Amino acid sequence: MLYPAVFVALLAPFIAPAAAASSKRGLVFTPNNTTPADDKIWVEKPTSLTWYYNYAPKPESVYKDVPQSQFEFVPMMWGAPSSLDDTSFLSTVKGLIKDQGVNITNVLSFNEPDGPFAYGGSNIEPSAAAKLWVNNLIPLQEMGVRVGLPACTGGSTGLPWLQNFLTECSKLISTADNQRNCTYDFVTIHWYGNFEGLASHMGEYSAAFPNKTMWITEYNDNNQDLKTTQSFYNTSAEYFDRLESVERYSYFGAFRSDVSNVGPNAAMLSVNGSLTDIGAWYLGRQATGILPTTSSGLRSLFPQEGVAMLTALVVVALSL
Repeated sequence: MLYPAVFVALLAPFIAPAAAASSKRGLVFTPNNTTPADDKIWVEKPTSLTWYYNYAPKPESVYKDVPQSQFEFVPMMWGAPSSLDDTSFLSTVKGLIKDQGVNITNVLSFNEPDGPFAYGGSNIEPSAAAKLWVNNLIPLQEMGVRVGLPACTGGSTGLPWLQNFLTECSKLISTADNQRNCTYDFVTIHWYGNFEGLASHMGEYSAAFPNKTMWITEYNDNNQDLKTTQSFYNTSAEYFDRLESVERYSYFGAFRSDVSNVGPNAAMLSVNGSLTDIGAWYLGRQATGILPTTSSGLRSLFPQEGVAMLTALVVVALSL
């Protein structure tokens, strides 16, 4: 009876339920020049990803052959141009819609405007962001395009920045006789940390912006061990899929573990570009058993049969 126990112990770390596919899931596209073939992984079937953004107003050429109806591109006005009167974002999105026939139905606005450039923030004053919003985003709303509230950091500066922004925006479109508020169609959330903190942060947004759906466009429990990272992924994905208030979400990790800035275990690709368990789960597939940092796991032990072979061995062992 020793052998069954040995086989079960060997298999146990690699057995995990497959995460169900979800139409809410999207791709945070992070391009790279060294391994461009990785970019195709996210649209290879089977995949549960239905949309993507790339921190820019134009879609990626690598996805030009994938219909917008299957993999929706969502433009983003990342930060502030040199002039607050600049309307190039508006012109670009209008061009996609009217000249190229791309069915743009949603856009994202400023990326972490309360954060410094050094940490990926766009570092915009609320008053400046308000003027850019009026010049670029309100005209898109008038065309029927849905616009997301700026995606602030998960820190203490985020909600105050948004409240100041909405106040400044209201000032620009109001008159003495007609008080108006700038409107938005959904709130956009970023979070890096544990699940308890994420749930609490989402609760704060629900209280501050009632009756608005949420897009969680960057999230991860960064720089944790593999077990903690996988547990966070599974718990948060189940939570997002269950909540009607969560309209869409996109896990920040679509890159190889050796270039990850959120820790190697948070990446969806191993050092050689193979899908890790989290990467496979995110696409709605079975776990691969491939470790993020070594590209090893069941695939390295049994390159042809993988999990199926080891499972068969367990069945045989248990029958002894």
